[in-house]
Amino acid sequence: MPILLSLAAFLMTLLGGLVADRIGTRRHLVLGFAAGVMLGVVAFDLLPEALAVEAPRVHGVPLPMLTLALAFLAMHILERSTGMHDAHEGDYATHRHTHAGVGLTAGSALVVHSFLDGAAIGAAYQTNASLAVAVALGVIAHDFTDGFNTYTLTSLYGNARHRALTLLALDALAPIAGATLTTLLTIPDTALAAYLGLFAGFLLYLATSDILPEAHTPRHATGWTLTATVMGTALMWGVIGLTD
Repeated sequence: MPILLSLAAFLMTLLGGLVADRIGTRRHLVLGFAAGVMLGVVAFDLLPEALAVEAPRVHGVPLPMLTLALAFLAMHILERSTGMHDAHEGDYATHRHTHAGVGLTAGSALVVHSFLDGAAIGAAYQTNASLAVAVALGVIAHDFTDGFNTYTLTSLYGNARHRALTLLALDALAPIAGATLTTLLTIPDTALAAYLGLFAGFLLYLATSDILPEAHTPRHATGWTLTATVMGTALMWGVIGLTD
């Protein structure tokens, strides 16, 4: 049963990525929407889940909040020290991302997250079937945005379309792998809390430092882009509210 439930997550993830692939000339709207979705994922999903897990405090600070700050700072240091952005005359209108490895890292992080989503389904099934269905509905509801973000982030940093589609396929398969392997492995609460905070910091940095500036370049500075960002955040609020 967990594997069957994860198959629905597989299909929803693929659908999200294929929608991102077909947007075409409305790329600024895609980026604005993706940034809003990522903000919603961090604020409404990752952080509440991380803080609900029994985890130690490190010098008075909950472990997931510490790893969030570390991830954010690590990305900032990496960006500043390697010149990740290739910009001309400081104008974001000609801003181009040339570090394909960052896109691959972002996509890979989303694959890991999807794997843990599948593991959550399998772990819930070990308790009872009805709980597994409830967890699966939550996973399926936001896997569309997972696939959307995987394709968008991978392609944003200059990766070829086939690489973005490869990461999308891996992201779609990850919940199935997670649900399958959960019958053999259990993820410790401390490791899970640390990971959720780390992933939240990673997404928060990409959304605020890279995706939003790219979406709101002077060439595309329209109210529709801002509306897309707000809609992305509102969508995640609605999704989380329905599956809570």
